[in-house]
Amino acid sequence: MAILTIKNISKRYPSPDGGVVEVLRVSRFELEAGQEMALAGSSGSGKTTLLHIIAGILQSDGGEVQLDGTNVTALSEGQRDVLRANSLGYVYQTFNLLGGYSALENVMLGMAFGAGPDRGFAKLLLTRLGLENRMNHRPHQLSVGQQQRVALARALANRPKLVLADEPTGNLDPESAQEALGLIRSMCQETGAALLLVSHDPRILEQFEHVQDFDVLNRAGGLLK
Repeated sequence: MAILTIKNISKRYPSPDGGVVEVLRVSRFELEAGQEMALAGSSGSGKTTLLHIIAGILQSDGGEVQLDGTNVTALSEGQRDVLRANSLGYVYQTFNLLGGYSALENVMLGMAFGAGPDRGFAKLLLTRLGLENRMNHRPHQLSVGQQQRVALARALANRPKLVLADEPTGNLDPESAQEALGLIRSMCQETGAALLLVSHDPRILEQFEHVQDFDVLNRAGGLLK
């Protein structure tokens, strides 16, 4: 059963010369419940735009995104926020942690828009990720790898059915990148979440059984007059 189905999604932006640039045109894409898949593609090709549309952060110009049986593209902004909080986790390349809050508070804030803060589960996630002695540390007191783990815990805090990971190892050294990938995959498998991971790193991509070439998937035409 598909947890994610995309049909005829498109996105365009105005160009400086008065034309229109088409950055995204995906006819069909599916991800099964619990499946792991990597999206491989060149930098700036529109992969992040697609993830933002799936997550309801950005609206498409046409087409449909079905997430766990709900048409994301037909929802209001508030409804998209609720769906994202309850069904989807997002691991950003830049982590997007709130500097004034501890690791534990960052995870609990991620729960606030879902079923509500669950301190016990937040602490369990951080402990599973090796941060039992760093829960009260703020982001600037953590290493880059530790910040990445907090971001992962936050993405999993509401027990999502789908986790989106946008170049999650891009800011890490090779050893830390492998460790982070292992944690993301193991935690998704443990919670039963499907994983859609974006990367251009061959060392990361070769570890996935299912790899989709985004430059093939995306049929955007570029500059349109």
